[in-house]
Amino acid sequence: MAYKEFLIPYGKGEMAFYLPLGMRGKVVEPKFVSPLADVEEAIVKALKSPVNSLPLGEMAGPGDRVCIVFTDITRPCPDHLLMPPILSELEEAGVRSEDITILCGVGMHRPSTYEEKVAKLGMAVVKRYRVLDHDPLNPNELVELGSTPSGLPLSINRFAYGADFLISVGVVEPHQYAGYSGGPKTVAIGVAGERTIEHTHSPPILDHPGTRLGVIEGNPFQEAIAEAASLAGLDFILNVVLNIEGEVIAVRAGEPKAAFKELVDFARSIYEVKVMGMYDVVVAGVDHPKDINLYQASRAASYIFFAPKRVIKPGGLIVVPARCEEGVGEGLSEIRFYRMLKEAPNVEALLAEAHQRGLKPGEQRAFIMAKVLKQCDVIIVGAKSPALIREAKMIYAGDMEEAFCIASQKLGAGLEVLIVPHALLTLLSARV
Repeated sequence: MAYKEFLIPYGKGEMAFYLPLGMRGKVVEPKFVSPLADVEEAIVKALKSPVNSLPLGEMAGPGDRVCIVFTDITRPCPDHLLMPPILSELEEAGVRSEDITILCGVGMHRPSTYEEKVAKLGMAVVKRYRVLDHDPLNPNELVELGSTPSGLPLSINRFAYGADFLISVGVVEPHQYAGYSGGPKTVAIGVAGERTIEHTHSPPILDHPGTRLGVIEGNPFQEAIAEAASLAGLDFILNVVLNIEGEVIAVRAGEPKAAFKELVDFARSIYEVKVMGMYDVVVAGVDHPKDINLYQASRAASYIFFAPKRVIKPGGLIVVPARCEEGVGEGLSEIRFYRMLKEAPNVEALLAEAHQRGLKPGEQRAFIMAKVLKQCDVIIVGAKSPALIREAKMIYAGDMEEAFCIASQKLGAGLEVLIVPHALLTLLSARV
């Protein structure tokens, strides 16, 4: 009997593997949608006919200061396609290039490099316009706005808040806390101060049953970032939805809430997949660039564990192939994530400490992973730094064969295996 070959994303390519004799595998993927025939034309059309908004060229004009917020290199948003049409519209409206600031919303992650800015935006944009990184720890770069009606302490980058017209670009996809990313999050988290990020990522919000993958309505995290983005003055968004190949399949521009809602409705029809039963092992793939470090790649495990439909048996194993080229990651958030996992004597102690003292930005990923690790083991396959994986209380395996050997030793033979090649783009649900 011939073995069936399975493929899973690994780095910028794929990893092929076979299940050991006696294991049974099932593959679950989002619906594949072909890319838009002419993406550039679709973007221009979206800008000319925005959702619940005047066209961009009629909203900004000569003398206006404009700030455009985009995401960093760990987000797959095709900014090189989105930014030029926006800039062209602004130029036609009479906005001077020197009045435009393009701001990378890094949140609490590391600043972007010059090469990453070029990769995201294109050389022509980087050379002509002022392109900056947000710094959430520099008080001189922030505007303190006090507390929102819901009690959220709000501080926002001064270039974003000081703009006469504030735009954000992003990608709408499943998100651990926001339900779906994009929309208000690019501004509300990407260019917010540390206190704002800390509040939105605190245990009371993360423990709330509404703070879930795929959930927008009744989600306190989504409500907080929508409130923050509105008070920050977000005027207009240009967002996309991507297929599993990273190609644009939908684009909307316009008033932030209305345009975001249309894309969320579309994204749900693509990413939410029905699955029945529970499994001993789940193989969770991470598409590049989310595999760049452990902070990002570990999302695959938590997306599986906190899926709308519980698919992993108690005591089961989640296997995540990821190179983690940057180790745990180089930003302050990533360092805090690693340190909290490493220094805690066990995950129970970590969870207790988090509830007692709260969480600093970045530590929330350790908090979420501790919830996962309390009930099942996580194996990271093929990571560049095995010691870092073990110090973060996860299991290292050199290849998939070793990972399945570990699974057999822990759980026995005849295991049921669910294979989710695109775990960050697949919402496992009992109903669709």
